[in-house]
Amino acid sequence: MRRRGCTLLATVFAVLAANASAALPAPGDACAAQALQAMLAPSFLDELAAPDWLPREPAGSDAPVPASNADPRHLLVDFAMTLRDIRYRRGGRSPHSGFDCSGFVHYVFAQVLGVELPGNSAAQFRDGRKIARDALEAGDLVFFRTRGKRISHVGIYVGGGRFIHSPTTGERVRVDRLGENYWARRFAGARRPDALI
Repeated sequence: MRRRGCTLLATVFAVLAANASAALPAPGDACAAQALQAMLAPSFLDELAAPDWLPREPAGSDAPVPASNADPRHLLVDFAMTLRDIRYRRGGRSPHSGFDCSGFVHYVFAQVLGVELPGNSAAQFRDGRKIARDALEAGDLVFFRTRGKRISHVGIYVGGGRFIHSPTTGERVRVDRLGENYWARRFAGARRPDALI
């Protein structure tokens, strides 16, 4: 019975560690204590460390890395990605009610950077620094003319030619490519909010 429990616990630890490259002992060869010891080994913990773009704390320090030291562009993109699949709602400005395009952008910047961007896409387009499409960086805002000649849609550039946005009624927050025919034909320009300059 003890051997079976040990094997079960070792298997659970191995499953939890499946995304790490550190090898755990095979469930039949290790006891829970050995599996736990392997999981706590420095090489295993290194695999679970923060992404490369986050600053690392000095060796031996127990202090967490302050959020203010992290790249605000990555923080914006990471937070925006957590809001995928929230439904579109005209005038919506929160995850609970849903988002329209400008409400989504406003919410992300307010939550991550404490910045109050203007309330609609046309006003957001007039704010910040104009930048060329080939100079886009993560966190920059991309604008579109989806209804005639006026600015009527906005999203957050996430890199790799992609942007995240709350599209339209019946849709949900998602990532699209700037190069897609629909968006490429309606692209109106990009702005870099003052908080990112």
